[in-house]
Amino acid sequence: MGVNKEAYGSLLAAMQPSGATLIAVSKTKPSEDIMELYALGHRDFGENYVQELVKKQAELHKDIRWHFIGHLQSNKIKMIAPYVHLIHGVDSIKLLEAIDKEGKKINKKINCLLQVHVAKEETKFGFDLTEARQAAAIYFLEKKYPFVQLCGIMGMASFSEDEALLNQEFGALKTLYDEIKTLYAAEATGFNTLSMGMSGDYPLALACGSNMIRVGSLLFGAR
Repeated sequence: MGVNKEAYGSLLAAMQPSGATLIAVSKTKPSEDIMELYALGHRDFGENYVQELVKKQAELHKDIRWHFIGHLQSNKIKMIAPYVHLIHGVDSIKLLEAIDKEGKKINKKINCLLQVHVAKEETKFGFDLTEARQAAAIYFLEKKYPFVQLCGIMGMASFSEDEALLNQEFGALKTLYDEIKTLYAAEATGFNTLSMGMSGDYPLALACGSNMIRVGSLLFGAR
């Protein structure tokens, strides 16, 4: 199918007032589709599967910023650590520790987001709100993970057409983001990303304060 250029233009226009970043979710899509968007000047792409990301990273331009947005297994961190731009789904202290260890091995601070679970579906991963606060406290106060750069939080709203529910869930994420950013203002200079919003709900997410959205099907078509 290729890239829907009209949808891409609409997304850029919607994000312009807030200065949000668009992650083009290219999982399962061929490199040709990525290069079509690359030719338009886009550089931020999101992948869900480590092996697929490894293959595409080897094939494509080195100035692409690769975002790992799937559920990351500890034993696969080393495969993406040298070049990944941002790991979106840090959903446990155990994974945070494993990323830090891998960062130490290659002497690189690895950019990460805490994944926070606010949706009604049980299938989504992530810290609950209390656990996310605790993880932030460990990171900023105890400084346990020197090879992790905690850049913000990520969360997915329920798969629902209930705008009140979505606003409530996005609002909870924004409140948590603001709380952490304020509480650790001196230490949290790099904590500036609130990633929420996908193809079906990104306008609401932007209205609620998101500054990073992840869109796949609108750009590349259904999988």
